[in-house]
Amino acid sequence: MRTRPFIAGVSLVAVALGVTSANAAQAEPAPLADTVLYASPDGDDGAGGTESDPTTLTSAIDRISSGGTIYLQGGTYDLAETVTLPEGGGGTSGAPTELFAAPGESPVLDFSAQSEDPANRGIALEGSHWHIHGLVVENAGDNGIFISGSDNVVERTVTRFNRDSGLQISRRDSSTPESDWPANNLVVTSVSHDNVDSDGEDADGFAAKLTSGPGNVFRYTVAHNNIDDGWDLYTKSDTGPIGAVTVEDSLAYENGTLSDGSQAGNGDRNGFKLGGEDIGVDHVIRGNIAYDNGKHGFTYNRNVGSMTVSDNISIGSEERNYNFDGGSSVFRGNTSCDSGSNDRIIGDSDSSNQFWSGSNGARCSSYDGALDWSFDADGSLSVSFGGTPVTR
Repeated sequence: MRTRPFIAGVSLVAVALGVTSANAAQAEPAPLADTVLYASPDGDDGAGGTESDPTTLTSAIDRISSGGTIYLQGGTYDLAETVTLPEGGGGTSGAPTELFAAPGESPVLDFSAQSEDPANRGIALEGSHWHIHGLVVENAGDNGIFISGSDNVVERTVTRFNRDSGLQISRRDSSTPESDWPANNLVVTSVSHDNVDSDGEDADGFAAKLTSGPGNVFRYTVAHNNIDDGWDLYTKSDTGPIGAVTVEDSLAYENGTLSDGSQAGNGDRNGFKLGGEDIGVDHVIRGNIAYDNGKHGFTYNRNVGSMTVSDNISIGSEERNYNFDGGSSVFRGNTSCDSGSNDRIIGDSDSSNQFWSGSNGARCSSYDGALDWSFDADGSLSVSFGGTPVTR
């Protein structure tokens, strides 16, 4: 999979079409080839798709060629219908099709016109080999971004105020065979916050659950102030195990409480919820931080598999920082501070861990003071407490 992260400073080459020297003075500006198209909130379907004559988002998606780039200019796109990146409309492993914020601009896709309904998603990424970069997706009637394709990259995005999980990876529909469940997607340097549904129990920050395939990765991602969980990797008996997910170098904080302080009694309120219904899946959970979540920081949630749980930090959970009541997971290098209850660990745990059993261990002095975080220029996530950077 080719990725092209961090596009600041990319130069563009305009392609002029069919203008001779004899008629150049009279000709309209020629559109760019469909390998590069610009869209804007006030663009026109029939526009050329150049930087000065942008088209609409939906027209750009219809017209873009495989491996091409759509640049979204800044502003708010008021949308009532799901934006679909269709099956067969993506690129290749060496050249994904790109849906990017124009350099230096901040496009916001606002789906406030949608009612709350499972069919009313913001972006439905059904294709494979797409790369989304730099967008804000908000107020969708269900998921902000729903990924049912494979081999995609979602980078430097924000999903917020949606009425189900901000970003979810699951199969397209009930007829999708397990062999086609979405796999090998990368979500990187992205944030999902303040997602809330009317029942107050389904809207997570990020979710790869129910029917997601193998190889999905979340890296340098932040889930905060979602009404349910930060991450949800739920499984259920009628569809069986999902593919193993990797969550690494990521942060979950204050889930179960929205940024405005409101709560809902039905939410699970965990930082990282890692399973369901006594189904074993061997996820990899490493280098993450859970802070001040409304229930557990990290919980197996009846995942009886053998997960790799290493070099994580959990602080100030309302109940347990680490709650693993079954399975054969392997725990190395984890730290727990200021837990509401004693940690519960069943599995392979050694002295490299510092779990909480009524008092803080020596490592906890490094995590005094207020939480702060930011993304570095290379996209990695930096976290500090009281101005002291967390080293992992």
